[in-house]
Amino acid sequence: MEVVQEVPDATPTASTSTVPATAPGANSHVIKLGDHVIFRMPSQQTRIYKLEEKTTVNLGKFGSFPAANLIGHPFGLTYTIHDLGELRVMQPEVVKELEETQATNEYIEDIGEAVQPLTFEEIEALKKSGADAAEIISKQITSHANFELKTEFSKEKYKKRKQAKFSKTFTALAPSVPHLLDHLTAQGPQRVQWLRIDTMAQMLTFANVQEEGRFIVVEDCGGLVVGAMLERMGGKGRLLEIHDADSPPAHHMLGMMNLTEQELSPLRVLNWATADESHTPIFPPTELSGKKAKSDRERKRIEKRKEAVNLVLETRRELFEGDWDGMIVVSQYDPYSIVNRLGQYLGGSANCVLHSPYSSVLAETQLKLRQEGGWLNLQLTEGWLRRYQVLPGRTHPDMNVQGSGGWLLHAIKVYVLLS
Repeated sequence: MEVVQEVPDATPTASTSTVPATAPGANSHVIKLGDHVIFRMPSQQTRIYKLEEKTTVNLGKFGSFPAANLIGHPFGLTYTIHDLGELRVMQPEVVKELEETQATNEYIEDIGEAVQPLTFEEIEALKKSGADAAEIISKQITSHANFELKTEFSKEKYKKRKQAKFSKTFTALAPSVPHLLDHLTAQGPQRVQWLRIDTMAQMLTFANVQEEGRFIVVEDCGGLVVGAMLERMGGKGRLLEIHDADSPPAHHMLGMMNLTEQELSPLRVLNWATADESHTPIFPPTELSGKKAKSDRERKRIEKRKEAVNLVLETRRELFEGDWDGMIVVSQYDPYSIVNRLGQYLGGSANCVLHSPYSSVLAETQLKLRQEGGWLNLQLTEGWLRRYQVLPGRTHPDMNVQGSGGWLLHAIKVYVLLS
């Protein structure tokens, strides 16, 4: 099944031109088999699917289609869903400047069926007959008794609401940090510790996350902060995550970011027990017994276990050697206890960035760090972000936004050198 490009008022040949399947030098921007894709519907709701060969993407009332139809096409395009799961690329909408008229909304009375006689049954019949969203909206506007009494701005809002309700369209978005953060925030900002994209950007900047750096991270955001740091590191350096699970942490968000093996290679993990110098880890046997030596399966299992043990021991050695370039903490646990435990491994002039949804928690941590010394430039800040709708004659701040992205405490580690 090919994705075809829809071109209004074009020749029949142009209306079915195939979208190029590949783009030179832009593999990371092209949808591949096994990639995760964020689907944004007209209602602004989002869903995430992993595109497998036999996967069917089901977007509810907006329609469904085989996932293979998107393979080889760039992220960011908007599609309409047609019969049998056929996808057609929508052309970007041209924003028109609205001219104000003498119409007002003062005398409009919304009295249900008297204003909009088109019933639910009639709309369903139109859908079954194959009418598209534009035709249904046009019939609703034609039958609306008070539509012409509305202002031009109200008419445009009315059309937008109906398009969100009836249009079988979606936008295929890359699972980038901003898009994933928006997806999780819509489900509940507590899932990402009330992080906001501007706060995330400030954290990465304060910590000076970059290639060839060595950083420690403690986070409870499903791997989202880890993924953001790995993106900046570009597969070079070392990123050590400290977590509270006996087994490797469940990085469900990190697994959705389509990072390559090279980009994931700097990541190492330790739990709090193995990150303690006074703790002696207990590992399963890593040597073959005489009876089991004949089993190839057992030998491979022991070799794999030995590699895992060596990796833990090597990671512990790296941590205890210290001289780390920075640390980021986005956790539900007390930030001071984490800094008190891990701050000793930071190098001189290393950046430490702590996040919390509550200023009182970080204010207390700031006071304790000042009293004990060893830290400079302790600054407690809160980011400020205002999203705007930018349209000709209709530019204004969004009405429903997240109030706060949390607070950040930034400090620089210093050591006193005794002569």
